[in-house]
Amino acid sequence: MRVVLIASAVMALTVFVPGAATAQDSEIEELRAAVDALRADYEARIAELEQRLAVAEQNAAQSVNPAPVAAEGASTAPVAAQGPQRSADAAFNPAIGVVFQGFLNGVEGPAGEEEGFAVGETELIMSANVDDKFTAYLTAALAFEDGESELELEEAWVETTALPAGFSARFGRMFSGIGYLNERHMHTWDFADQALPYEVFLDGRYVDNGVQVRWLAPTDLYVELGGEIMQGEGDPSGLGGYTAFGNVGGDVGTSHSWLAGLSHLEQDSGQRLDIAHFVWKWAPDGNWRQKNFIFQAEYLENRDIVTDSGWYAQAIYQPIPRWRFGARVDSVDLELDDPRRYSVMLDWSNSEFSRLRLQASHSDGDSGDGNAWTLQYIHSIGAHGAHTF
Repeated sequence: MRVVLIASAVMALTVFVPGAATAQDSEIEELRAAVDALRADYEARIAELEQRLAVAEQNAAQSVNPAPVAAEGASTAPVAAQGPQRSADAAFNPAIGVVFQGFLNGVEGPAGEEEGFAVGETELIMSANVDDKFTAYLTAALAFEDGESELELEEAWVETTALPAGFSARFGRMFSGIGYLNERHMHTWDFADQALPYEVFLDGRYVDNGVQVRWLAPTDLYVELGGEIMQGEGDPSGLGGYTAFGNVGGDVGTSHSWLAGLSHLEQDSGQRLDIAHFVWKWAPDGNWRQKNFIFQAEYLENRDIVTDSGWYAQAIYQPIPRWRFGARVDSVDLELDDPRRYSVMLDWSNSEFSRLRLQASHSDGDSGDGNAWTLQYIHSIGAHGAHTF
């Protein structure tokens, strides 16, 4: 403001007193010099304030995410040369969740279940973005078997998020992408137990250490292709399992969607497993919370010393919010036995974090017939990621 007033005074003297302009040249020069001095002073002060602000911002950033202390003999390369740094959210706020499960079983005959109360898998789940190009996921399961607790590392993998052309890569310990049920954790199952073909041919699921690559096609129709190189069973080289899988699906109007896929697993131990799956989902106008119906089926053919096969088919219907009921038939065709099981279930969810389920099953086969019922609870706390299709 002071500079403006002085400049206005100079202009007024020049306009209204033309005769005095020549006589007062020295005074005008002095005024100009004063204006220049003020301008230089203000510019110096602004530069000083900007420098102080930059220093304050740098100190604040270091206090939020301090640089690690270099170990003795470690490299002290500049931060810019060390690649992308973790964000504060990823470093201090990973998504953490815990899932609790339990069962009360009743058995009549050789139904394949243990009678009484049992604590199921308790899962600890952690996930976070490592930086702008990687995300990490870990699941540890605490289970009780034969009166003893066992801690198992189910999954521990890192996945890329910035590969071009629809590609992604995952490396570490993971549930394989084969089939439809294999990637799903126990608490996401629609029934209290796993389908018979998965129990017989994959011991519940195929989980291994290795590398997975997926490709998602840039089309309106959902097309995904993938493959894995795994450690495998009993191979001293550490590379004894190979998989390939593909999925295709889409929407039919606003209320229907479908998914179909083929998978192949081959291990150096001699196992050759092929899986075909199909899923159909319905929800009025896509509103899953009010009402929905799901049908899914899989066929598995296992070739090892002999060729065995198995299949299951199930249907789940939610007529009103929170309540669902369903039925499943699962069977395996083995050289020495052909067991088959029929199951019905009813479950109620107070929220997305809690569910109670009642299930009844009848099994028959060459080893005899049996009946079983199960009351299951599933409760989760903390972060809970979205489930896949």
